This record gives sequence, structure tokens and C-alpha cells, in this order.
Amino acid sequence: MIKSAASTLLRQGKISTSRRAFAAAATSDEPLVKTALYDLHKELGGDMVPFAGYELPVLYKGENGGVMKEHLWCREDGKASLFDVSHMGQIRWHGKDRTAFIEKLVVGDIASLPAGSGCLSLITNAQGGIIDDTVITNAGDYIYMVVNGATKFGDMKHFKEQLEQFDGDVSMEYLEESMQLFAVQGPGAAEAVKKLLPDGFDLTSMAFMTGTDTTLDGIEGCRITRCGYTGEDGFEIAMPAEHAVSIASKLISDPTVNPTGLGARDSLRLEAGLCLYGNDIDANTTPTEAALGWTMGGPKSRRRLEGGFIGAENILKPDGKFKAISRKRVGIMGMKAPARDHTEIYDASGENKIGEVTSGTFSPCLKKPIAMGYVEKDASKAGTEVLLKIRGKMQKAEVTKMPFVESRYYRVPE
Repeated sequence: MIKSAASTLLRQGKISTSRRAFAAAATSDEPLVKTALYDLHKELGGDMVPFAGYELPVLYKGENGGVMKEHLWCREDGKASLFDVSHMGQIRWHGKDRTAFIEKLVVGDIASLPAGSGCLSLITNAQGGIIDDTVITNAGDYIYMVVNGATKFGDMKHFKEQLEQFDGDVSMEYLEESMQLFAVQGPGAAEAVKKLLPDGFDLTSMAFMTGTDTTLDGIEGCRITRCGYTGEDGFEIAMPAEHAVSIASKLISDPTVNPTGLGARDSLRLEAGLCLYGNDIDANTTPTEAALGWTMGGPKSRRRLEGGFIGAENILKPDGKFKAISRKRVGIMGMKAPARDHTEIYDASGENKIGEVTSGTFSPCLKKPIAMGYVEKDASKAGTEVLLKIRGKMQKAEVTKMPFVESRYYRVPE
């Protein structure tokens, strides 16, 4: 159960995800796992909740704590937020046939990734549904993959099943609790992380969605990737578990860095128009329905023309064009009250149900409700008027483009 402070925020509409989302993958009788930062979270006033089988902070109590303050801090110039994302699954793929194997699992063009470059991709099932979304980086002599915490064990079960059928040289190394993972996000992220990196490490030339092995605060065996889940510049940094507290403490000793919980992480990603697995995408959703067809490249791209990944025949035509879909993920704005997941969407007449909200919140930056969900394809054009059934009453809204708040991903200066 979410603790009292988080429950109050949910009732007030200040946390967007449902109790189901925060308790994702925590439904078994297994004890909750504590990350290496658990004691530090408690010391900092973290309000701990179950999430993906772990105990993680939904928010922090204190002067800069609370979902609204933590959210706005991450968007403020010169500031950065520290998220503990150690619940996510980190995997290294080894062997000369690792790329060929991974391209059977995911929709992206992994073979074309230069050393150090990464991409967002999707793991698909035989029906073309999304098993998980993942960030994959060509680390040179291995491939580095990060998967969602709530799905990682199911993902690895799927990977092992596919390994048994694959005739080639590939092996999976799950890093388990040996490595921890933090995200540092916000306009001030580069300045904050720079202080941990070796002399001469050039962050200015480090492009978005690139990564490398490095030392952090002099500690060997670490990794940094320029990516994130907020729409801001930022990094995911991995380090040996025994050094996690010292690295986190060094980061938050910087007055520009604020520890931030799951509540703000969710509202930030929704403002950025990014999907939460289990809410906005799942095993019954295809990449094209989710408006994620771009992860396969353009119409003439190799992956679109060749397919070769599990479920491709249910997504692509032989000429690389997408098969027809009946629904599509869209943004929604204009309603007076926040629309939570499962809120019904109707056409402008109010007579025909055309879809359902999958995520919704009150946007701290826009000061108005925002939501995303699925509507019938014919109603997916921006500007289409719809009605949302919120607390039994119809509210006017309209389909809109995403992101809701302009993304500020880093671009290398020309």
C-alpha cells in the first residue's frame, strides 16, 4: 500500500500514476528489495513505497521535497534531479553473434549503431505486441541493455527461451544487484555529473543517446549514458553497488542537485509525452498503435524492409509499410479535471465511446490537466474534439500533439 503522504497526493491529483502503477510487479509474497541507497533515502526523508518489487521513494519530505517542487526543480535552469533507478535491469550481451540475436528480439537497427551509440527500441512478441521498451547501446566489445524493473524477469525468461532456439555465439550477463543505476536529469545535469568524471572527459561532444565505460569519482567499472525519461538533458550512470552511496552523496552535496522520487518522475515523463510500460504500452499494443513506429526507422529502412524480428509479420507489410491499425496513442488536453487511467473517451456527440485514457495528471509546468490514451484511428488527428467521462460527468477536451512540454534533449554544438 502507498503510504499516507502519497495517498493524500493521489487524492489531490498531484501524483499521476495509479496505486496499481506504483505497486507494479510487487504483487507476489516475495519481500521487497532495497536498493543500495535505501538508508540514504530514509535519511533524506524519502516516503518509501513498493514499486517493481523494490522499496523506492515516491517523494521526499523537506524544504525542496514533494512532487510539485521536485518536478519543477528538474525543469529549472541550472538545476538537476537525482533519481534512484536501480530497480531497472542492466544486461550485457557477449559473443560474436550478439547483434544478430538481439535483432531477433527488438525492432531497432542495432547492427548500424556505431560504437558508443544507443537507441530506444521495443521487444516484441509473436503477435507484434510490446513486451518491453529498452535502451540498447553498442558498448564496443559488448552490447549494453537497460530494461524496465517491473518487466525485467519476464524479459529475461523470454530471452532465455529465444537463446535455446538460437544457433550462434551469444550470452546474457544480468548485472543483478552488483550494479546500481541513477538518473541525473535537468538543465544542470551536465555540470553536476562533470564533477565526478575524469579530467579531460568531454561532455560537450557527448551526444544524446551515447554512452561509455568510465570512472566516476575515481571509481572503476562505471558507465555513463546520455539519456533520460524527463524530456530534459541528463544521464544514466551505473556503478558497482558498494560505491553507490558515496557517488549519490557526492552528487547531492551539490546544491543544484535535488533527490527526486517516483511521483515527479512520472509527471515529468508524462509532460514529455513518454510511455510508462503497463499503462501506455503493453503486450497487446503494437509499436504503430503506440505511435512508436519510428523505432523501426523510415519506410526504406533495413528493419522495415527485412523485418526479421519476432512479430514483424503482424506489424509490417512485405514492402515495409505499416499494416493498418484501428487505434492510436494521442495526447489529450482541455479538460478541467485530471483524467486518470481507464477514463473513457467519447466522440464530440457523447454517444460513441472511442477510446480510453492510459495516463493522466495535473501538469506542474502548464498548470492544467494533461493525459494520453488511445482513440480510434479516425479520431486521432490533433484538434479533434472529444468528451471525457470524469467522475461520471462529461468534460470537453481535444486531441493534441505531444510532448506537452517542449523537450530539451542535448545537441552537440556545430
